[in-house]
Amino acid sequence: MIRAAVVGLAAAALAAGSARAQEPPDYSPYREGLFLRYLDAGPGLLARVPRIGLSFGGAEPLSADLDSGSTGIVVAAAYIPGFDQLPSQGPGKLTYSSSGRVMVGQWVVTPVALVGREGASVTTEPLPVLAVTEVRCLDHARDCTPDPSPRHIAMVGVGFAREADLQSQSTPDKNPLLHVTGGNGARRQGYILTREGVHAGLTRANTQGPFRYLKLARKPDGSDWQATPACIALNGASPPACGTVLVDTGVGVMYTTLPAEQAQGATGTLPPGTQMAVSVGTGEAAFPLYSFTVGDGGPLTPGAIHLRVAPDRTFVNTGFHLLNGYDVLFDGEGGYIGFRAR
Repeated sequence: MIRAAVVGLAAAALAAGSARAQEPPDYSPYREGLFLRYLDAGPGLLARVPRIGLSFGGAEPLSADLDSGSTGIVVAAAYIPGFDQLPSQGPGKLTYSSSGRVMVGQWVVTPVALVGREGASVTTEPLPVLAVTEVRCLDHARDCTPDPSPRHIAMVGVGFAREADLQSQSTPDKNPLLHVTGGNGARRQGYILTREGVHAGLTRANTQGPFRYLKLARKPDGSDWQATPACIALNGASPPACGTVLVDTGVGVMYTTLPAEQAQGATGTLPPGTQMAVSVGTGEAAFPLYSFTVGDGGPLTPGAIHLRVAPDRTFVNTGFHLLNGYDVLFDGEGGYIGFRAR
């Protein structure tokens, strides 16, 4: 039954978003790319938020979460050598809606190095980094403790289209994987997330294989790409609910918002045994992405699914488990997202 539901999603995706059918992009001119293995990469499935090394001014790298659900490097000010002497763009704030934590500080401008487990590294041009001097909490935060002098904060946010989700300052100029420097040839600014590590830069070599691409639309003001269109069906319901999807390596659970008719009476969380199917794209570009049964323990199944029922939004945050089945590409220059089955 779930297979039939997934196939049906592809046609129903006509109602979602604004991605369109497009020939695969041509990455053959590009050679500048480097694979950064996660600091905590293991031989098997991805079982936790991946971590990457983060270094300022050649200092010993910090171990930081690699988070595709936010945009921008967020680090305790105490970890940035001489942060108060760096050029500043003024007060900064970034809110993690999944936890309710609000990072408050200054956007300071500095180059950074991202470092993989075997020591491979890439360096960025100078870019804004949020030096956190205080942690606040949203009302009804899921997981937050206020802290007037925080430490142990290090996040590397590489997501896109996040400005509307309480991250108004999280613009592409703050995404480190879109501002890598160095090398001797042409560079395509983008990345590929895998379960073992991240490819920094898109090349002819690392984009080989059966990627399926979607061409993203620009935001009306031209400042960023729009979120990935998607449709979601529970228990084979037809028509599905259509909205957007976020591939978020920063969490191990799924967050979804659905209209009441799709939620089918569920509130708070989806109960074990619920079948969920997700497709991406619109029109002829739409295709089934994946499906699972809540609680089945499969490699792509999130640890839990938090459900919000709302009449005006359909959204799913996959969590990191999706990387156990797909490599996920983002082309920040051309505006493509791609999925390559493992």
